[in-house]
Amino acid sequence: MAGIRTDGVGQTAHRRGVRRGRPATIAAAAVLAGMLWLAPSPVPAGLALAQPQPVEAAPVAGAPYVPTPWPVVRAMLELARVGDTDFVVDLGSGDGRVVIEAALSRGARGLGVEIDSDLVLSSNDEARQLGLSARVAFERRDLFETDLSTATVVTLYLLPRLLMELQPRLARLRPGTRIVSHDFRLGDWKPDATVKVDVPDRAFGPPFSTVYLWVVPAYVQGTWEGSVADRGRSERFRVDLRQDYQALSGTLRVGARSGPIDRAAIAGDQVTFGARIDGAGGPVRHSFEGRSLAGELVGRWTVEAAGRTAGPSAAASASSVAAVARTVARTVATTVAVTATRAEASPVPARRP
Repeated sequence: MAGIRTDGVGQTAHRRGVRRGRPATIAAAAVLAGMLWLAPSPVPAGLALAQPQPVEAAPVAGAPYVPTPWPVVRAMLELARVGDTDFVVDLGSGDGRVVIEAALSRGARGLGVEIDSDLVLSSNDEARQLGLSARVAFERRDLFETDLSTATVVTLYLLPRLLMELQPRLARLRPGTRIVSHDFRLGDWKPDATVKVDVPDRAFGPPFSTVYLWVVPAYVQGTWEGSVADRGRSERFRVDLRQDYQALSGTLRVGARSGPIDRAAIAGDQVTFGARIDGAGGPVRHSFEGRSLAGELVGRWTVEAAGRTAGPSAAASASSVAAVARTVARTVATTVAVTATRAEASPVPARRP
């Protein structure tokens, strides 16, 4: 793969003075620095994307990879909250430092994918020297053909064109998967968090880098129906959800009355939404906070009106309409049963996660 690549060896190797990879020429660095100053632009609708290179293709002669500065490596791992239960996949791993540092400092496992066979060999050699061969590996592989299903964290330092090609696959990863990109965004997908990292000794370009984080959201767009019980009275509800990546909008109808959804969002498999609905006795606020798991929503449905609060449990199921009764903590002592089914899943929108 030509152009910007995520880099390689772990911080321990750096302190030992190990310097992996090919040096960039002054001309190549100058061109790359110019690219780093450019903000990525969303791809217009209908624009055909370039096809990925086959894995057999050799790296473009003279095209350097640019090592990720150490402050940025630390910031990427911190922003993604990488821990010892994570599996980190670095697409365009260069000399391997992101994956190796994740294993050294955070106990993670990982895989680095790189098309330059020399960098793959040196990265695996470094992992062996550090005793990490059982936890990390580096492979010469086409990043577009790499299986990401086991990844809990995906790290990137790629040019915008490649990120745009990868975006549809990344947005459909398992809900909760964290994606971290150095300097470039994933098109029109708004990041969940952004940090600026000072890099005062950067060889070219501005003396800082930007790191972006996305948490892959569950897909909940569609219509959900069920019933909510409060103080012995049961009412049917219907919620129509429209989804734009991690943002939700739509309408909630309870009984014969409805209101627009507000305070709605998705963070991984965590789903929240609510609506203020005018009732015969005054405004009533309904809200849901829970999780999306294998086609089900399970969580807490709260009804607030006239100063009272009831905290029922809530369940939404695509496979069952049986009532689910559960006693939960609440300010008013009551047991509430709520059932719901996913009545309709909308066709996959263009901006679907």
